[in-house]
Amino acid sequence: MSEKVKDGQEQPKVKLSKADELGRKLAKEDDEETKIAKIMRKSPAWKRYLIIGLSVFWVVFQLYIKLVKPLDPWFQLPLHMCLALIIVWLMNPMNDKAKKKSGLWTVYDIFLIAATIFIFAYYAMSAEALNYRLYSVDKMSTMDIVAGTLLIICIMEAVRRVVSMSLFWVIMFFIAYAWFGQYIPGIFHFQGISYPRFIETLSLGENGIFGSPLGTSMNTLFYFLMFGCFFANCGGGSVLTDAGLMLSDKTVGGPAKASVVSSGLMGMISGSAVANVTGTGVFTIPLMKKTGYSPEEAASVEAVASTGGQIMPPIMGAGAFIMAEIIGIQYIHIAAAAIIPALAYFIAALMVVHLIARKKHIGKNPNVHYEGKPILPRLYRLLPIVILVVMIIRGMSLPRAGIICTVISIVVSCFSKETRMSGKKLILTMLDGIRQAANIAIPTAACGIMIGIVVRSGVAVKIAKIIDKTGNNSLFLALVVAAVGCIILGMALPTVAAYLIANTLFISAIQGLDIKPLVANMFIFYFGVVAQITPPVCLASFTAAGIAGASAWKTGWKAFTFAITGFIVPFMFVYRPALLLEGTGAEIVVAALMLLFATFCLAGCVSGYMFHDLKVWERVVLGAIAFLFILPMSISDVAGVVLGVIFLAYCYLAGKKQNSRPTPTAAAA
Repeated sequence: MSEKVKDGQEQPKVKLSKADELGRKLAKEDDEETKIAKIMRKSPAWKRYLIIGLSVFWVVFQLYIKLVKPLDPWFQLPLHMCLALIIVWLMNPMNDKAKKKSGLWTVYDIFLIAATIFIFAYYAMSAEALNYRLYSVDKMSTMDIVAGTLLIICIMEAVRRVVSMSLFWVIMFFIAYAWFGQYIPGIFHFQGISYPRFIETLSLGENGIFGSPLGTSMNTLFYFLMFGCFFANCGGGSVLTDAGLMLSDKTVGGPAKASVVSSGLMGMISGSAVANVTGTGVFTIPLMKKTGYSPEEAASVEAVASTGGQIMPPIMGAGAFIMAEIIGIQYIHIAAAAIIPALAYFIAALMVVHLIARKKHIGKNPNVHYEGKPILPRLYRLLPIVILVVMIIRGMSLPRAGIICTVISIVVSCFSKETRMSGKKLILTMLDGIRQAANIAIPTAACGIMIGIVVRSGVAVKIAKIIDKTGNNSLFLALVVAAVGCIILGMALPTVAAYLIANTLFISAIQGLDIKPLVANMFIFYFGVVAQITPPVCLASFTAAGIAGASAWKTGWKAFTFAITGFIVPFMFVYRPALLLEGTGAEIVVAALMLLFATFCLAGCVSGYMFHDLKVWERVVLGAIAFLFILPMSISDVAGVVLGVIFLAYCYLAGKKQNSRPTPTAAAA
């Protein structure tokens, strides 16, 4: 096979690796609104009306339980779950997924819809009886077992269809452990469980499918996903993106800095790394390549910045809302605690791209500049998110704040003919939010399967013993064990699922090392997020590589090094809780300055430039200096500052000396 090029010659096609193929595929995927429009266009009229009708019903139901009165838990949680399932079946029919279309797939989808309706009807009609049922005491009836079995089957199929096969197989691993753990010797031996108790644990237990993660999806995440969609589609998202892109003609390496800023700003409302890459990367990556960054560097910068959006307040990833629910504190405390680490992450990214620009002599390119509309006349479009932050700070409930600011977004869009929403756009935006809500409800419910098995089998206690034993020898080594576990989970799973499983497996062990709940949860949350850019599975990096036409594998490793601060910060705030605002004002300032200094050294180490091109040993020294600030001892701080100042002075003098030398051209003249 070959393809013709412009000069008439033929060249053999380059065989892409699996990672590169995945990257190209992800990069070509339409954004959420376009997907919705495509789904509606391809669907027959009856299905379009059914999807719209169910979506409107779901919105009305969610508004009712928050603005009027809540319903029985055994009514509203199954309804939320079953609406998500039916939306998945309708929007993602098997005939679109299968290689060969067949009427049997339609029958299969009809069976799933019927099973979902039966599941809701059973739990709704049995709500009163289930409220008085004694868990692990009352016997499971035949209908309990049938409904629970169908529920697990439907959730697993929905995970396979719209989440990821990785999560599907992880859940299957835990299910297999529930059945075959009795054959495993050693510490992980589990005596097993009968089928009725297995179904009871997953479908009727408080740690199962209808546990707190699904409750957070219903009570909080639904409203913020809706707000994010309406805010972005009412003009607010474009203002945030354009505000970042304005940097492209203001500073050295501007397009790369524009990528960091715009992706960070968009991440505040989307909380999805891949969505950020596809949304802002199509603008920033070509600009970076045009100014002199290599395709891998451009893709890596975009992946790192987009991933950081999930840790950037005020609206972080969905995991942050679930964290607030699990810890039992207000979300505003989570967002506030994340400010300093998030700023450090993005400052590090800005430093890296700036130093690379200096190293490669990428200056202000007169041919690359922001050509969009003026920002100032459009700033009013940010009013909804400003009001949202004020409401959260003043203590308003998150769902109510999300509802009010969604309405404000629609009102603000009416101020301009450009952003005014037609009836069609209003419906598509609502469907966009419904689709995202369904795709969040599925993994949160699915994680209930794993959580139920982990709690029932005592796996978390067994892992806690291992980490505790390691911690007796070294707290740092114990944290490394937990961090590696979180990264492995995060590489294979969506951030929400990775955080929930890591919380179940590791949180008791980490807190057992005398680490506060907020610090421990932020530790595992951070590693679940940065795993999105950790090879070998790093979807954010693969997507960016697809847009840039770069090697997905090289991009993954380069993004990993660019985001190294994200791997260092969690260790620092374990030893310095002041970074999470857990301390006095003086402690917070000192900790922030230490983090900033360590970040600066790491940026030089990663970029290979600090006033001059660094040799290998010079990069190693900078990395070692940054590592000193992770250690909890005061002497290591002093040593880090002293050695850092001395070495930076050396780098400055070496750079000044290098710059004073005449260039070969000048010497020849």
